[in-house]
Amino acid sequence: MRIYLVGFMGVGKSYLGKIWAKENNLKFCDLDEIIAQEEKMTIAEIFEKNGENYFRQKEKETLLKTLTFQNTIIACGGGTPCFFDNINWMRKNGTVIFLNETVEKILLNITNDKQVRPLLENLNEAEKFTFIQNKLAERLPFYIQSHIILSTEQLHTNAFKLIQDFMKNNLKNA
Repeated sequence: MRIYLVGFMGVGKSYLGKIWAKENNLKFCDLDEIIAQEEKMTIAEIFEKNGENYFRQKEKETLLKTLTFQNTIIACGGGTPCFFDNINWMRKNGTVIFLNETVEKILLNITNDKQVRPLLENLNEAEKFTFIQNKLAERLPFYIQSHIILSTEQLHTNAFKLIQDFMKNNLKNA
């Protein structure tokens, strides 16, 4: 079992993924953390030094490595499903869950988070809002291809039951 968590930066993919993994005796990994460890740089440094295209290629290579992971929840970067047909690959090789959130809540989460976000670091709050709004609209067609969409109201630790129910029903129908 592989569960891919997708959604915009700041929606809680890593936060909820860690909780769900611990509560359900699953492993957890974060694609960005794996890339940062392999590259021996932060994601922000990779973007700055090598550019977004290089990062997206590394992201794809790292995503493909998850095929060997079993019983794992994998938090993907916000752009992961939007490049190289990654969303279809994830759909074929696991269960994809889109954590959906409002622009306002994403901005609040990012503002309260200490993590450096390369795509947002030189923007003021109004520019961040507009960037998030536009980028979310651009990425939404990829995100909504997920097997499960959890809305804001469902983004809590008990939401994992919805995921389990979905997976049980699909195993019966396979």
